[in-house]
Amino acid sequence: MYFDAHTHSHFAAFENDWKEVIDRALAKNVWMINVGTQADTSKSAIEVAYGYKEGVYATVGLHPIHTEKSYHDANELGDSEEAKGFTSRGEEFDYAAYLKLAEDPKVVAIGECGLDYYRLSEETRKRQEATFLGHVELAHEVKKPLMIHCRNAFADLIRILGAAKDSLNDQPGVIHFFTGTPEDAKQLLDLGFSFTFGGVITFARDYDEVIKTIPIDRILSETDAPYVTPVPYRGKRNEPAYVVEVVKKLAELKNIEVDRMEAYIFDNAKHIFKI
Repeated sequence: MYFDAHTHSHFAAFENDWKEVIDRALAKNVWMINVGTQADTSKSAIEVAYGYKEGVYATVGLHPIHTEKSYHDANELGDSEEAKGFTSRGEEFDYAAYLKLAEDPKVVAIGECGLDYYRLSEETRKRQEATFLGHVELAHEVKKPLMIHCRNAFADLIRILGAAKDSLNDQPGVIHFFTGTPEDAKQLLDLGFSFTFGGVITFARDYDEVIKTIPIDRILSETDAPYVTPVPYRGKRNEPAYVVEVVKKLAELKNIEVDRMEAYIFDNAKHIFKI
């Protein structure tokens, strides 16, 4: 069994074939979590999850870039026509509305939430921090882990989480697509967090050192589909079935057999997300 802990097979990039994409993954024993990034994608993640008895789950949350209107970063989102056509609609975090969504049994985490300082004004920084703290409170209330996005903001992320330590759950959550330093990882490990890694580790060596330092019981695999497609599928739209390639690379970096890495990740996911 494989686990894609962070994917978006409910996004517009899969509008015409999302069911085939999910069925293809399940046929390869890949379970997945479709991650919400705004109110509408959070709702659709839940709706998709209800089409399956097991193996497909959802998160609900407001991605930090969606606190700002008209955000579009082609470098981050890729060169596909779907990515080029993406623009954030901008949204205020409505705690009560997200609480109602978060209580759904198909929802296994709160997020994608966090901090993104790639493009930043002081006003944006304050808005992102306030929104993130709302997610921390929400996760505490519903007793579900956080699904955290962090870009160029690890010092502030660690500061905020450290100050909110008493509000974190026993399983506080995961840092998705971790790009921090080994020291960042150590501080987040001390706070109880785990980490997902995706397709980028199959073609870039920037993450090898930190992966080797993180305990195996704190590592998860992801695709972040439709983005960041792993080798050998570069140039194609990413999809959850491709998480198998990520697991192979993680096994290589941790110097263990692929089937053992696969089993560790699946057990980690079940433990963190209470599946």
